[in-house]
Amino acid sequence: MISRRTRPLLAVTAGLALTAGLTLTGSGPAAADAVDAGSTTVQPAGHAFAATLNGSATFKAGSITITCTSSSSAPSGDNNRVPAAPGNTNASGPVTTAITSPVYGDCTGSLPGVDISITTSGAWSVSMQNGSPITATLNTPTQGMILKSTGLANCTVTAAPDGPTTIPTTFVNGAPSQLLVTDVAIPVKVEGGFGCPTTATTAVLNATYDVTDVTDPSSQITVGG
Repeated sequence: MISRRTRPLLAVTAGLALTAGLTLTGSGPAAADAVDAGSTTVQPAGHAFAATLNGSATFKAGSITITCTSSSSAPSGDNNRVPAAPGNTNASGPVTTAITSPVYGDCTGSLPGVDISITTSGAWSVSMQNGSPITATLNTPTQGMILKSTGLANCTVTAAPDGPTTIPTTFVNGAPSQLLVTDVAIPVKVEGGFGCPTTATTAVLNATYDVTDVTDPSSQITVGG
C-alpha cells in the first residue's frame, strides 16, 4: 500500500484518474480476452521504465476541474519493468506487466484550503498491445485508490468503487515514447458534505506522459509486432 499527501483539493481526484492515466494496463478479462489480437513485442526486454507527466494533467468531476503539473510512476521491485525475453513477446495479444501506482502533486482546483491524502492499494498492471494505434491499457483494482480531503471540504473519492476498471490510453513510440490519455472517463464514488461533487459518478482525465528507459537512458521503450 502506498500513501501520498498533497494540498490542493482535487489532486485527490486527479490522482485517481491518472491514477490512471499515467501508468499503463489491462483490466483483467477485457484486455486478456481480446479476440484476434495481433503480435506484440515490448523492447528492451527486462528494462525498467518510468512514466513522467509532460505538461499538465486535468481532471474533471461534475463542475470541478483540477490541474496537476507533477505526476509520475517509478520502478519498484518488479513493477514498471518490461518482462524478460521471451515474456516480452506475445504472438496473439498484449504484453502485461505490473506497475507502480502514480503519485500526483502541484495540483490546483476550485476548492482551496484543504489537505488531501491519497491511498492506493491492490495489484495494478498495464497491457501493451501493438496495433494502429498502439494501446497501453491501465488496469486499476477495485477501490484501488481512495482520496480524502479535510479542511473546508471533507470528501472521500473512491475510484473503481464497484469493480476493476480498464482505462484505455494510446502509446506512441518516440524519443521519449509517450502515453496519451485523452478524455478518458473512469467510474468514481464521491461522499461528503458541502463542496463535494457527490452527484458525480465519473471523472474525465486528460494527460500526456513521457515513458523513459531507466535501465539505459540512451534507449527507448518501444512497442512493435
